[in-house]
Amino acid sequence: MSAIIGQPAPDFELPGSEGSMIKLSDYRGSKVILYFYPKDLTATCSTQACDFRDHHEQFTGQGAIILGVSTDPLQRHSKFIEKYGLPFQLLADEEHTVSEAYGVWQQKQMYGKQYMGIVRSTFLIDEEGILVQEWRKVKVKGHIESVLQHISES
Repeated sequence: MSAIIGQPAPDFELPGSEGSMIKLSDYRGSKVILYFYPKDLTATCSTQACDFRDHHEQFTGQGAIILGVSTDPLQRHSKFIEKYGLPFQLLADEEHTVSEAYGVWQQKQMYGKQYMGIVRSTFLIDEEGILVQEWRKVKVKGHIESVLQHISES
């Protein structure tokens, strides 16, 4: 199972912040913006989540659902959502199986130490469940505009 543009996006089932299990295939008929981020309540991840929040109506107006994924547990997701008023679900990939399926669980380095973690990435999945676009190693500044532009063109 891997994420390849033009192929069906890897399906999954993860616990969601609203208390139910979320399956990607449940969203057939809608575009899905699946974004992976390293950690709740950190500066860059908060900026990214707030960018998605601030443009949420534009995304939903284009028929798109936003789902955020990190390895944080649901309890931490709840604090993140509450602090920033996030209007979309965050999914808990604590075993990083979905992150691995999408190729975003990678070796990283900070302050000279190597560790495994999520590389910030976004995937656009169409109404049929096909992966149509990916943004890997995302820089937050300008990212939302790029995703919105791609959705409006597709």
